[in-house]
Amino acid sequence: MGKKVAAGAARDDVGVLLERLGVHIDPELLVLALTHRSFAHEAGGIPTNERLEFLGDSVLGLVVTERLYRANGETSEGDLARMRAATVSQRALASVARDLGLGDFVLLGRGELVTGGREKDSILSDTVEALIGAAYLCNGLESTRAMIERLVADLLGKAASLGAGLDWKTSLQELVATRGLPAPTYQVVGTGPDHARSFTATVVIAEQDYGTGTGPAKKIAEQEAAEDAYTRLLAEEPADSPRA
Repeated sequence: MGKKVAAGAARDDVGVLLERLGVHIDPELLVLALTHRSFAHEAGGIPTNERLEFLGDSVLGLVVTERLYRANGETSEGDLARMRAATVSQRALASVARDLGLGDFVLLGRGELVTGGREKDSILSDTVEALIGAAYLCNGLESTRAMIERLVADLLGKAASLGAGLDWKTSLQELVATRGLPAPTYQVVGTGPDHARSFTATVVIAEQDYGTGTGPAKKIAEQEAAEDAYTRLLAEEPADSPRA
């Protein structure tokens, strides 16, 4: 199985990934957690990480829900559900995967490789869940809980700040509306070759640049720019606020 890692991933030093996760995962189970269905199909129908993903999704949901419940004693059920959804969303988990450098390790088929599969939110988020499932099988709930809480700590902190839309672009649009400002627009510039594009997004509100963001995809750059603009706009006093 180790040879499959070397053949199908950009990196075969999976020990680096385990160090970043902070848990032990049995080698065979780790390879399974990294095996996308595109690779499995080209390898003759070997098992995929989808069963581990199913398990990891449940473990992740339990840990995040309990953490939010205990940390937000006065928060309503609806707001807790919103915060949980923001924390375990595809986009949020893909950001966790990028922090781990997980795209370097996923086993992908040739078709996914040439179409940028290592940066696709769906593949990255599913692989995070599969790794959580594998960690749970190898270590039990408490060790896996500690790993999850460490991985999503930043997301849990941001979840309380997001508006009802669960993402920064929607949250920014809501905030802009409450301030009576025109809707934000995004200017995106891409650089680099097709297989390694980098995008920079700028949010413009009322003809002013309010935030910037970068990423390997337009939507990632736009989300980062929206978060930047949201934070800046939130810090500003509304124009119609009464002054002392």
